[in-house]
Amino acid sequence: MIRLTTAASIAALSLASAASAQTAQPWMNTKLSPDERAALLEKELTLDERIGLVHGPMSMPIFGIKKPEGAIGSAGYIPGISRLGVPALEESDASLGVTNPLGVRPGDGATALASGLSLAATFNTKLAYEGGAVVGREARAKGFNVQLAGGVNLARDPRNGRNFEYLGEDPWLAANLAAAQIRGIQDQGIVSTIKHFSLNGQETSRHFANSVIDEAAHRESDLLAFQIAIEKGQPGSVMCAYNLVNGDYSCGNPHLLKDVLKGDWGYKGWVMSDWGAVHATDYILKGLDQQSGEQLDAKIWFGEPLKAAVEKGEVPAARLADASRRILRSMFAAGLFDKPVTPGGAIDYDANAQIARAAATEGVVLLKNREGLLPLAKTAKTIAVIGGHADAGVLSGGGSSQVVPPGGAKRVVPLGGEGMMGPFRSQYFNGSSPLAAIRKAAPDAKVTFDDGRYVASAVAAAKAADIVVVFGNQWMGEGEDAFDLSLPNGQDELIAAVTAANPNAVVVLQTGGPVAMPWLNDAGAVVEAWYSGAKGGEAIADVLFGAVNPSGRLPMTFPASLSQYPREALPGRGLPEKTQFDVPYIEGADVGYRRFAVTGDKPLFPFGYGLSYTTFAYSNLKLEGGASVTVSFDVANTGRREGKDVPQVYLTGAAGKPLQRLIGFDKVSLKPGETRRVTVTADPRLLASFDAKGRRWVVTGGDYQVAVGASAADLALKGGAKVKARTLKP
Repeated sequence: MIRLTTAASIAALSLASAASAQTAQPWMNTKLSPDERAALLEKELTLDERIGLVHGPMSMPIFGIKKPEGAIGSAGYIPGISRLGVPALEESDASLGVTNPLGVRPGDGATALASGLSLAATFNTKLAYEGGAVVGREARAKGFNVQLAGGVNLARDPRNGRNFEYLGEDPWLAANLAAAQIRGIQDQGIVSTIKHFSLNGQETSRHFANSVIDEAAHRESDLLAFQIAIEKGQPGSVMCAYNLVNGDYSCGNPHLLKDVLKGDWGYKGWVMSDWGAVHATDYILKGLDQQSGEQLDAKIWFGEPLKAAVEKGEVPAARLADASRRILRSMFAAGLFDKPVTPGGAIDYDANAQIARAAATEGVVLLKNREGLLPLAKTAKTIAVIGGHADAGVLSGGGSSQVVPPGGAKRVVPLGGEGMMGPFRSQYFNGSSPLAAIRKAAPDAKVTFDDGRYVASAVAAAKAADIVVVFGNQWMGEGEDAFDLSLPNGQDELIAAVTAANPNAVVVLQTGGPVAMPWLNDAGAVVEAWYSGAKGGEAIADVLFGAVNPSGRLPMTFPASLSQYPREALPGRGLPEKTQFDVPYIEGADVGYRRFAVTGDKPLFPFGYGLSYTTFAYSNLKLEGGASVTVSFDVANTGRREGKDVPQVYLTGAAGKPLQRLIGFDKVSLKPGETRRVTVTADPRLLASFDAKGRRWVVTGGDYQVAVGASAADLALKGGAKVKARTLKP
């Protein structure tokens, strides 16, 4: 009885203490909404505290920058407000995992997810969510509470150095995968961004590129990807970009930030700048809420200059309060106050690596398979593995998204270079060796390795083997674009010689986007593995030997040549430094496969394309019209192996207007002989055009044509339905 009374007393004291804390700090009442809590807390801030929330330093060791006091060390840091219980914002780049730029945290590795294009190739939102959850869990354990993730820029140019971080060329695909990834991160009690808003379509002179596009076309393409991803993912912050959009810098663009994002879309979170993307204090009047990586800007614009502007009345105090409230609102929404992040948590790297492996395996795209060369027979007596540093690990892309695995990279190959991104220009290969994985998958075979430096040596190795697996690497990185679509360092010549020497040559590509493949006709099989992350070597071997049936589909069109794109010459290349120039997006909303549908050009491989070790068939199409289009059909596995298919639904005509637009997809796992019914209802905005003058979406009434197929160029089922005229808010 005494113990019960004591326990009851302690419980009562705890409840009283909590009640007292809520009385003193009413914003800690979890029954209130994030908006209500943020409003209560924001009223308590002083001017200096508000200013402290809206700017912060980079916290990585570059150009003499030192880690700020209190910062863990990574991309950025915003000091907290201890008197009010506001935690500091510890920010890390996290497109493909929690980064450790330039080793600012000695010995701290993280799980490397496969590249964004690899994830997009899975067409699997469940895998996107699970990958995001890995990032969120590891961030929390390391003490980070903001992850700079959610890259959703559409791939308008195959040379873009950051395409590998993003999610392909289609707004519906990119939006759904980004939203799932963001949810995965934020469900761990971590804020995620979405970036880079908007039209950050190339890396060449990215600070001086003016992206020029018609408003309606922008709304129907890149902005639609952001809009849907924000609606479905609810990211805490939107990161604006380096480039200009129609004459105004993205981070000081009132149309993008005020009219569209916060106005039409009603976005409640905060807008943070990219690092070094702020050029004036008045950006706060144009919609920017926070200056990030302030040392890279000419001034700390949102520090003393902003304070002075508020005191003089040049910037309304209410606007600064709004910016502060937005930041606090997202912190409450993500749980940063209620479940504070503390470093030192346990991380199950092995379990997380298996999640990365599953996604990487589903992202592998089988592009060619002559006479069933793949999957490789385990009875092969000799296998020659050639090139690509396959003995060390799998390649990853460079720049701020570079993830270093626990224990460090197996091999680092410096490329050199100057400027801000110079220190990041190294090829990293983790310890997931394709060579080791191949040997494990074929224990009875003699597996040799040739590094590919000498063509004659590689050819000799190829001639001496039953099977050849030759790797082709294209390293891509932030701050630069590919010069063309070749494989650098003479690798095309190497692959051409090897495939000519042995018809049983399998080419494994590790690229950041499309490449030309001049040796394609001679290759026995071609596999696009992208940058495959923590267990990429095993993922590649799983597909090569048939432990996993490939189910990846191209999230980008692979062109036959750059002449098929509207900008064969890359804008800005060759201009003097700091010269502003236009990037005219004359294709408008017809990005990638949509432009190919307009021009009639035949690509090397179309959007959505990918082979399997089994076969699939579609039948029994049914369409229902009305306010939108609902499409139902059967998918059957007509082959002899279990496999996953990606049936794709395209709009091919809208009220008499021919076009092509992905309006739905699914990822379906089927056993041999199994049939599954798939139903897709189109988001009405995918059926609409945007009326810029009326500032609304317009669905024209009439007959709409729909096709179902295995890629943008392979449409098996076709039908039509009547859709009612309607308008939608922007």
